[in-house]
Amino acid sequence: MRKNTVRPTDIKLHQKSRVLEVSFDDGSHFNLPCEYLRVYSPSAEVRGHSPGQEVLQIGKENVNITQIEPVGSYAVCLFFDDGHSTGIYSWDWLHHLGTNQEGLWKQYVERLEKAGHPRKPAKTAG
Repeated sequence: MRKNTVRPTDIKLHQKSRVLEVSFDDGSHFNLPCEYLRVYSPSAEVRGHSPGQEVLQIGKENVNITQIEPVGSYAVCLFFDDGHSTGIYSWDWLHHLGTNQEGLWKQYVERLEKAGHPRKPAKTAG
């Protein structure tokens, strides 16, 4: 993963559609669903303390972000409506999630299915 090479130029939360829109100074632009951000939280609670300790996140289809707080000049902390707020999303981590969204999402859905928890469609925001 790249180290401190990109910085966001714009971050917008679309709560109704449950999407965090992020643009970076390298010209990249990503629409990151709240569910995706929640299940790939960089927190120890989700990722564990070492490889192989990851905790599969189940039932996050309708999770939303309620608050975004800056962390220094390198990251944001995302507060989710399920109470999760311990992940520090560095600019590099957000860029990584955007760049690799298709593959990471596929991995997540496959892990859910393998664990016997197929993903349920999210409720339509209203």
